[in-house]
Amino acid sequence: MYDVIIIGGGPSGINVAISAKRAGLSYLILEKGVIANSLFNFPVNMTFFSTSMKLEIQNTPFISHLDKPTRTEALEYYRRLIQHFDLDIHLYEKVKEMHPITDGYAVETAKATYPTRSVVVATGFYDTPRKMNIPGEDLPKVRHYYDDPYAYIGQDVLVIGAANSACDAALECWRKGARVTMAVRGPGINERVKYWIKPDIENRIEEGSITAYFNTTTEEIREDTVLLGTPAGPVELKNDFVLAMTGYQPNFALFERLGLPVEEGDACKPIFNPNTLETTLPNVYMAGVACAGRQTSKLFIENTRDHGDIIVEGIQQQVLAQ
Repeated sequence: MYDVIIIGGGPSGINVAISAKRAGLSYLILEKGVIANSLFNFPVNMTFFSTSMKLEIQNTPFISHLDKPTRTEALEYYRRLIQHFDLDIHLYEKVKEMHPITDGYAVETAKATYPTRSVVVATGFYDTPRKMNIPGEDLPKVRHYYDDPYAYIGQDVLVIGAANSACDAALECWRKGARVTMAVRGPGINERVKYWIKPDIENRIEEGSITAYFNTTTEEIREDTVLLGTPAGPVELKNDFVLAMTGYQPNFALFERLGLPVEEGDACKPIFNPNTLETTLPNVYMAGVACAGRQTSKLFIENTRDHGDIIVEGIQQQVLAQ
């Protein structure tokens, strides 16, 4: 019987595990993919908006070559944390469901079932893209994750969106020789785009290097074309790839399997006590950015670094009460 099972091996899960280990609690991290799986799926050349200092957890220094670290540096930092603290983590072990048992829960994966007194859900939000639910979205040429610009050299690429991921993808693909078009639902580039990226993308659009359709929706994706709904009427474009940078959301399907209720409304925030992070299920806690539901711009690594200590304090109180 573990004191705590932590679902998710990203920064928040690692943070909770270190707090648990320091408190002398028995714990286990269950991660469905690689260490920091969400960060692993970030674009290869991505640079964080935050400084390395703001991405540090558990007062452990994060040293990067420049002020704003890269994806590779972040992955190495979190790997070293697991190594340094000798954390107990099972990789490639996806949680299927959870059942109440005497004095706790049984957490079931594809490989085993683990009894535990408490559970922490620290699954982030980057693993589940927001779908557009349009014809052709499931075609092989449609990507909800942007990986590497070299895959799109000499190709007709439609980038859907106008936030950081979309602007990064559009600029990198254009610089490697792709013919890039952007379809933007709003009237312009998102105001929250990184300050060194926003003027770059706006200048490329203004000079005509990248074509942008504003106040536009993507109506249908076809084998060789895409159909856009623009203010001037339908526009059909030749197309090889679609990079649908439409945002991401927590894994609500997992929440449902675990029995975690969420608020009604657009935010769909998990229901929990903001002071203790305990959900409506006794001894089941939320940690990290998943606490924000679909409001993914509200919480980050830097403003959830206290979650580990808050949750472990609650678990210790429950153990003492027994």
